[in-house]
Amino acid sequence: MPVPRRDQALLPRPTRVSLRSGHFTFDATTALHATPGAEAAADLLRDLLRPATGLPLPTSPSGTVTLAVDPGLRGLGREGYGLTVSPHSVLLRAAHPTGLLRGVQTLRQLLPEEALVPVTGGHLGHATERERERERERNRERARPDRWDLPCTEITDVPHRSWRGLMIDVARHFHPVDTLRRHVDLLALHKLNVLHLHLTDDQGWRMPVAAYPRLTTIGAHRAGPDGAGPPGAPGSSRRGPLPHAGAYTRADLTGLVDYAARRGVTVVPEVEMPGHVRAALAAYPHLGNHPDRVLDVWTRWGVCDTVLGVHDAVLDFVRAVLDEVMDVFPSPYVHLGGDECPTTEWQQSATARARVAAEGLSGPADLHGWLLGRAGAHLRDRGRHPVAWAETGTVLPPGFTAMSWRATAHAAEALARGHDVVLTHHRTTYLDYAQDEAPGGPPVQPGPVVDLRTVHRGDPDPRTSAPGAGRVLGTQAQLWTEFAPTAADLDRLAYPRLCALADRAWSGPTPWPDFTRRLTAHTRRLDALGVRRHPTPAAPPEATAARTAPSP
Repeated sequence: MPVPRRDQALLPRPTRVSLRSGHFTFDATTALHATPGAEAAADLLRDLLRPATGLPLPTSPSGTVTLAVDPGLRGLGREGYGLTVSPHSVLLRAAHPTGLLRGVQTLRQLLPEEALVPVTGGHLGHATERERERERERNRERARPDRWDLPCTEITDVPHRSWRGLMIDVARHFHPVDTLRRHVDLLALHKLNVLHLHLTDDQGWRMPVAAYPRLTTIGAHRAGPDGAGPPGAPGSSRRGPLPHAGAYTRADLTGLVDYAARRGVTVVPEVEMPGHVRAALAAYPHLGNHPDRVLDVWTRWGVCDTVLGVHDAVLDFVRAVLDEVMDVFPSPYVHLGGDECPTTEWQQSATARARVAAEGLSGPADLHGWLLGRAGAHLRDRGRHPVAWAETGTVLPPGFTAMSWRATAHAAEALARGHDVVLTHHRTTYLDYAQDEAPGGPPVQPGPVVDLRTVHRGDPDPRTSAPGAGRVLGTQAQLWTEFAPTAADLDRLAYPRLCALADRAWSGPTPWPDFTRRLTAHTRRLDALGVRRHPTPAAPPEATAARTAPSP
């Protein structure tokens, strides 16, 4: 099969591409010309290309590579761009600076894949010493060219969805900020614009909160197993999770936010409530329904039955945590978790029953929506939008953005109730599930097989004719990390399936043969970047049926 031109192997696929003959050459004389508003994109292009190519790419009014913001290009929206490559010049235009950042990534993909990688091998992240030595050897053998060709082309590109993301669970297993920065770079390359960080859960609390220091001094440390766990799982013994610890500093998180913003990626924080809070209650037992009970950070996987209390001290805690979250993360969206919340403790608690009576609720089960509603109101009063996992389409308080994960019908139900929706159906976006039926592979989350073609096909868009319906904002993939304690595990689970989600989120549905042809060429880029991906089958079969029912 002939190797396609690089402008025919872009991933995600642009809206429109017109092939032209000839090429433009980047060399030591190439300079960048940035119009007002385009300076950040020009700086990013230089910072990304200079370590790999050695080209200085200075700024000059007579530069042959022009980056321009033109608000009159309203049809491109916030993230669209137009790119014209001719033999003697390159013109990248957008209506908004963010669109230029998307175009910068297209320019990178139009260059040979060697232009993606610094000659120092800086993208190796947490590679083994043997991998680093092999990279050093390749660098010694590689003669860096002094000319880099772009194919002449004309591209107009506008995204299908505004929310295109990846959730990484850093609560079950902590992943250092360097690993997260590397994933930000990979997200940006694929024009994904959201990194959703699942920062807290029963098994660990990873974000510092100044008013509650024990959240990380105690809540970030998990002891050895004390119960049944899946045998053979990474990070687990036969009796449960292995001892584990880790927390970010405030500087880690603000630095990550800034790093991502330069690449057009928003970091959306998630702090779980009212359930999935065992780590917080291990640090501060008085926030639970049994204030005198001493708890540990949970040493099992699954859903813990300990939940937040509903007394005034808990409301103070929630407000303090959310204030710190908003101070660190400027994202317009803040995720509050909200799912898998057992109500047994509330049913047995006199304090909870008194709250039910005082608030005029119908029973303890309504405390879930009441507490989320109070937290969501605190965010909205400060100009933020609350987000939560939606176990059905009808349980979230008004004003929440719903992430519908259990069933496709729930997305339509949430839309009909006026919620905006991010599509996160577990059967098409959960990348911790197996990606094939091959025996003897690494342990994965019990559940359906979610192979490459399943992710590429996605789910039909939910529809509703209800007045005042919400909007489908977009979609994102989920990487729950019970079975992913290392950076290599994240790579293997995410790629190449995340490429399929990126293609669908940016381009809309694309023909399977077209996608696989582009992916075959794109894997050379992933390999150059040192992505330790799952093997890509030559012709993936139709999506297979679920092996087991999803975990509750």
